Amino acid sequence: MKAVCWEGVNRLSVEDVPDPRIENDQDIIVKVRLTTTCGSDLHLLGGYIPAMRAGDVLGHEFLGEVVEVGPGVRRHRTGDRVVVCSFISCGRCWYCEHEMFSLCDNSNTNPGIGQALFGYETGAVFGYSHAMGGFKGSHAEYVWVPFADQGAFTVPDAVDDLTALFASDAVPTGWMGADLGGVGPGDVVAVWGSGGVGQMAARAATLLGAERVIVIDRLPERLAQAEEHLGVETIDYTATDVGAELRARTGGRGPDVCIEAVGMEAHDTGVQHLYDQAKQQLRLQTDRPAAVREAIYACRKGGSVFVLGVFGGAVDKFPLGAMMNKGLTVRGAQQHGQRYIPMLLDRMAKGEISTAHLATHVMPLDQGPEGYDLFKHKKDGCVRAVFRPGD
Repeated sequence: MKAVCWEGVNRLSVEDVPDPRIENDQDIIVKVRLTTTCGSDLHLLGGYIPAMRAGDVLGHEFLGEVVEVGPGVRRHRTGDRVVVCSFISCGRCWYCEHEMFSLCDNSNTNPGIGQALFGYETGAVFGYSHAMGGFKGSHAEYVWVPFADQGAFTVPDAVDDLTALFASDAVPTGWMGADLGGVGPGDVVAVWGSGGVGQMAARAATLLGAERVIVIDRLPERLAQAEEHLGVETIDYTATDVGAELRARTGGRGPDVCIEAVGMEAHDTGVQHLYDQAKQQLRLQTDRPAAVREAIYACRKGGSVFVLGVFGGAVDKFPLGAMMNKGLTVRGAQQHGQRYIPMLLDRMAKGEISTAHLATHVMPLDQGPEGYDLFKHKKDGCVRAVFRPGD
């Protein structure tokens, strides 16, 4: 089968790779109909996530048709249209029983790498390095899906493919940030980043009752999407002092909840960005935390900051003093998608969540490297590149 493979830093190719097969009785094989790029994939492309190997198949956000079913699968049959959570979870360990699915004890087949990096292993992710299990990704014609009864979800007939695709990762990730960030009725919520995850965090905040939602970015096409499709306020961080602007819009207090949806390659203005970029390139720090810093400084006293963006290791100049002295609650997590996806599909079917506008560039899988070039460099207003295997 054809697949988009990582061949080294900033090098991708479309290659013939072996077809997947059923390995255990709880597996299914999915024929991919749609798979999309994600901002966290760019960290792999740039070489910032360890344990990548030449030939690794990328992609973790996808929708497809079940074409083969293991004998132990109970919830799926051949022909089902399913969306698959990007994180692989067994459903039986202590973490899964407590709905912390991305922390699954049993899905990551390379636990030693996570233990060395983070102190404990994480769960596994499709197409996201051998530190996260080494599973082949979704930028392919077919995908092996283990623990299928836990991670694959039948798509309602009322939800089209382009909408349901983003229930794999972007929508549940954004929803989790608003939910675990504690968004409630009457809150003012600020979201850093207006990509797919940031926009979905903003939509979740609105549906959870926030009185005002403010999205912060520098790309006009993404800010325009947030205004048009989500009905939220926006700030171009290159045109103003974000902290001062947020205080001005909140009567001097600051947002109640701040959600960081940018991650380890955050951009900034001025000398601070040059400092972070130089240290990252020299590997004196692994991540650029500009958006996290700004969120902590901007959040009101006693407020909540939730980190949705992917971070790989150590950062410099983390404002621990501001966090402690302001009495902030700071949380972060990879998505616990299995907790949210069925509810989100229902909301999609009711028209409460729309995502198709994120798919600005839809193309055949053979154009995967070109799609990533558009996505990485924000060319032609690209918010997400979506690949159709078989076209």
